Amino acid sequence: EVAEIHPEPAITEDDLLIYAASAEQESGHILARSLLKNVSHDQLLAVSDLKEITGQGIQALVADHQVKIGRASFVGTNEIQTTKTAIYVAIDGQFAGTILFSDTLRPEAKETIQELKKLGISDLMMITGDGQAIAESIAAEVGLTSIHARCLPQDKLKILEQIPKKDRPVTMVGDGVNDAPALAIADVGIAMGAHGSTAASESADAVILKDDLTKVTTAVMISKRTMQVAKQSVLIGIFICVFLMLVASMGVIPALFGAVLQEVVDTVSILSALRARSDR
Repeated sequence: EVAEIHPEPAITEDDLLIYAASAEQESGHILARSLLKNVSHDQLLAVSDLKEITGQGIQALVADHQVKIGRASFVGTNEIQTTKTAIYVAIDGQFAGTILFSDTLRPEAKETIQELKKLGISDLMMITGDGQAIAESIAAEVGLTSIHARCLPQDKLKILEQIPKKDRPVTMVGDGVNDAPALAIADVGIAMGAHGSTAASESADAVILKDDLTKVTTAVMISKRTMQVAKQSVLIGIFICVFLMLVASMGVIPALFGAVLQEVVDTVSILSALRARSDR
């Protein structure tokens, strides 16, 4: 949520917020949605030539003014020391001000982490572009086990690639364009598609269409249940086949009847596998 607005002397708070929100109105980033909550639709200015620079920010033409929003280095200014998330704004090549955001925990985040731990997932990692202090406070509140802060998209890739085989498979959950490469290389990529970027959804193996983190837990439960039913169905088919082969070796079963029984075994295995569709 927008916490503080610090404009330069040449611009007002309202104008800085309007220019920033107008430039961000076509972005799917979480900070863009937070900005737009503070500006009415009638106040938004016309935007064109929007470009998202992965891991850095965006630039756009807003009411014939070139606007850049993102990291301090991207905008061309010095980074301020703060425990809040900060974005920096430049208009027509001149630094225009800073907008600070306070991080509010998603209401379902803590419940989701607790449910994942109950399902046997003990290694829960946060990989974020936010600062260390912000990441630590959120991680402590929800019960995450490790943190990687100030990460660019390439940093996320390196972290996932370094996870040893004994700790795999690894699932990555993300929603932004910055998460798309990591979602693609993870063993399982889950995109939050309700407000997330198209790139993230296209890179992922599964897409959650509702803006609800608890659906991640549901996806894990479905996958575990599916694998359990699949293994059971395979074993059922094997056991029946072995039993019938032992009987057939004694010459009790005619060839034609044996062929029919083989189709019965296949049907039983398929019907058993369909149990995975049942909702628990």
